[in-house]
Amino acid sequence: MFYSTDENNHGLKHNPFKALVAPRPIGWISSLSAKGEINLAPYSFFNGISDIPPFVMFSSAGHKDSLNNIEETGEFVCSLATYDLKDQMNMTSADVKPDVDEMALAGLTPAPSQLVKPPRVAESPVALECTFYQSIPLPGNEDPDREGYIVVIGRVVGIHIDESVVTDGKVDMAKLRLLARLGYMDYTVVDNVFSMGRP
Repeated sequence: MFYSTDENNHGLKHNPFKALVAPRPIGWISSLSAKGEINLAPYSFFNGISDIPPFVMFSSAGHKDSLNNIEETGEFVCSLATYDLKDQMNMTSADVKPDVDEMALAGLTPAPSQLVKPPRVAESPVALECTFYQSIPLPGNEDPDREGYIVVIGRVVGIHIDESVVTDGKVDMAKLRLLARLGYMDYTVVDNVFSMGRP
């Protein structure tokens, strides 16, 4: 099978692209509006892109509340979604008005950050405090009613790690049980870890 992404003539029930580039970690992005209103939203186009210094990126389908807040205030936090928090993560994906606090909506606790103003999710075992570096609009398709994606890049300036997910001086991925997005409405969890040395 081959199909042109311009024509999208794959013949399947759904576009398979997201299912092929998977699993993808979920960036659970918290931000504050200029008025101080909390916003929390999950982004499955998310990843780390460098480590010295550490940068992360997420991609927003058009100008959403997270992107607007981050461009206005210059800060955000990425709390990592785990299997135990899957229902709360899903709840924060709801399409609500900008003044609705998704942390409260999902029954989550805002915890103070150290170096940035937006709170982190207290229930998450890992949180990355970030300063806004740059947003990059990507070309859209030919649909004039649909805005293209916008890549948001942030520099990680502080990291919270709960000691409960550390074993022998390393983050224990099997304990962390990170949630990841597959295609369609499918998810997976990291619970099978193996190591391979480089040649």
